[in-house]
Amino acid sequence: MTVKREKDRLVVDIHGMRVSDAQFRLESLIASCGSDVRAICVIHGCNSGQALRDMVRALQAPHLRKVCPDYFNDGQTILYLRS
Repeated sequence: MTVKREKDRLVVDIHGMRVSDAQFRLESLIASCGSDVRAICVIHGCNSGQALRDMVRALQAPHLRKVCPDYFNDGQTILYLRS
């Protein structure tokens, strides 16, 4: 899993990860984000199955405000965090 910072959001690439590992690491990342992070863009891919995409889009965590598919790129999902 790679994580990059872009202003007030993180870009996370979970390509090639197992669903259980990716879910654990994403939930840990969400819980540890400071108030300066407004969103997390999760790159899960779209050509090699939907297991990662479905897991990301079904995530539920106390710090999540909204989970939205990126309508311009089916291989990404945007997680909006509570402030």
